[in-house]
Amino acid sequence: MQQNRITDDLSSLIGILPEELAEVITQFGRDDELLEIILDLGRVPTARFTDGEYVLLEREVTETDLELIVLQVGDFDADNRAGIERTLHRISGLRNRRGEIVGLTCRVGRAVFGTIEIIKDIIESGRSVLFLGKPGVGKTTMLREAARVLAESKRVVIVDTSNEIGGDGDIAHPAIGKARRMQVPMPSLQHEVMIEAVENHNPEVIVIDEIGRELEALAARTIGERGVQLIGTAHGITLDNLLLNPTLSDLVGGIESVTLSDEEARRRGTQKTVLERRAPPTFDMLIELQDRNTLIIHHDVIEAVDLLLRGMALRPEVRHRGPDGEVIIEEPPQLTKKAKGRQNHKPDRGSADYRPNRNGWYEKAEDTRLANGIKSLEEQDNGPQLTASIYPYGIARNRLIDAANRFRVRLEVVDSLDGADALLTLKNFYRNRPRLIVDAERRGLPIYVLRSNTITQIENFLLDYFSLEPGTNGDSEERALAEAAEAVEAVRNGIQAIDLTPQSAAIRRKQHELIRQAQLQSHSYGRDPVRHVRVFRG
Repeated sequence: MQQNRITDDLSSLIGILPEELAEVITQFGRDDELLEIILDLGRVPTARFTDGEYVLLEREVTETDLELIVLQVGDFDADNRAGIERTLHRISGLRNRRGEIVGLTCRVGRAVFGTIEIIKDIIESGRSVLFLGKPGVGKTTMLREAARVLAESKRVVIVDTSNEIGGDGDIAHPAIGKARRMQVPMPSLQHEVMIEAVENHNPEVIVIDEIGRELEALAARTIGERGVQLIGTAHGITLDNLLLNPTLSDLVGGIESVTLSDEEARRRGTQKTVLERRAPPTFDMLIELQDRNTLIIHHDVIEAVDLLLRGMALRPEVRHRGPDGEVIIEEPPQLTKKAKGRQNHKPDRGSADYRPNRNGWYEKAEDTRLANGIKSLEEQDNGPQLTASIYPYGIARNRLIDAANRFRVRLEVVDSLDGADALLTLKNFYRNRPRLIVDAERRGLPIYVLRSNTITQIENFLLDYFSLEPGTNGDSEERALAEAAEAVEAVRNGIQAIDLTPQSAAIRRKQHELIRQAQLQSHSYGRDPVRHVRVFRG
C-alpha cells in the first residue's frame, strides 16, 4: 500500500522568505524532497534536499533577509527555536556573542500519515518504545504519527518541548489527532513537565521528543515505573553508543563495573571485573532508524544490552519499507537449545561459536576462517567427525578449544550444565566439592578430572574421550606438506603465525624444509603425539 504523504503547508514557509529566494525554491519543483533551507549571514543561501544540498542564489544573505524572516515567525524560545503558527515548520537561529541572529535553519515540518504502519504492531503492543537515529531521519515524524494512532483508543499526552510534534502556537496541529499537548516553557524544565503530565492528566501513554539530559532520563524512569507507556526519542544513533553515554545510559538500564567471585569468574571464563547492566531498562524496546525506510528493532532491550556487555553479536529484527509500501521483515536467527543456555555469557577467545576477527570483533565461526588461517572444521573432509558439549570448570577454555581444533573433533564449550555432555575440571576443585560439582553428580553427568591445567593433560583427555589413536590424525604426508604450503601462502599474505596439524617427527622435518625454502621461520611446539609446527615471519 502506498504511503499517503501530506506536506504540511509548504507555502506558509515559502511565504516568509525573501521574494527572490521564494521564487527559486518554487522553481525547483521538488516540494516533497525539500528538508531545510539554510541562511547564514555573508554566505550564499542553500537548500538541503533528500539527495544533497544545493545553492539557491549566488548572492550572499544579508541582515535584511534575516530580519524579514524573524519578524514573521513566533518568538524564539530559550532553545533558539521558533515556528509558524498552526504548522510544523521549525525555524532555528544562530546567534553571535551579542545575542543577534546571524543565521537561520528553516526545517520543513511534515505530517506523514501511514508512516507508522511498518511498526504499528509494536506501537499498539502497550510496551514502551525508544527511537534512535541521526537528525533528519524521521524520528519526530514517526513519533507524531504514533501519538495520533494511539490517541484513537488511549489517553495520550505529548510533552512538546520545542513544539515540533504539535506545531507552533496554542492550538495543536491536526496531525496529532486526539492526543493532548503540554508545552514546555524552557528546555531545562522538560523533566518537570513530564512528571506534571503523569500527576495531573492521568495519561495511559506519554510521548516525549529528544530526551537529552540526566534529569529527563530519571523522569522517564519514574513514569515507566508508574505503569505508563512511554514513546520517545533520544540523542543517539545505535544501542551501543547510547549505552556508552553516561547521561542517557539509564534509559536502557545503565552499566556498572562488578567484581565477581573467583568461582563465578571461572564459571563465566572472564576476568574478575566485568561490566553488568545496573537496572531494568526504562524502555522495553528500542528501534534504530537507519533511514526513512529501514528500521532495526531490538524487541528485548534487556537481552540486547546483556549481549553487548558480554561482547556477543546482537540478534535484532530488520524491517524495510518496499517501493510499493509493503513491509518486509527479516527475522533474527533462532538460537539452538544449547545456545539459549549460554546467550548471556561472553564468548571465550577461540570458542566454538564465536571467534575474534582481525579487528577484534567476535564473529560466528561458520562465517569466518579460524584464527590460524586453516580451513574451518566444516570445510575439512577428513579426520573424525565427532561432537561433544563440554562444560569446563577451572579449565583454560582457549587451550581446550585449540586442542580440539588440532584433533579436528567438534567440541562445543557450554556455560551451563543443562547443555553439557560432560564436565571437565581439576583435581583440587573436585576435592573441594563445590556446589556445581555436586549438582553435576546428582544429574548423573560424567565428570573428568585432570591433575593440572596443562595442554598435555587436556590433549590426553581428548584422546581418551574421543577414543583417538595417539599420533594419528588422518593426514597423509602429501596432505601435511600441502597444509604447510597453504600456511606459507597465508603468512606471506599477512597472517602473523599459523599452527599446523600435529605430525610425526619425519613429516615435521619435511615441513620445516619446505618452510625454510620459502624463506620463512618455523619451530616445533608441544609433546608427542601432538607436537606440531608453527609457521611465522622471521
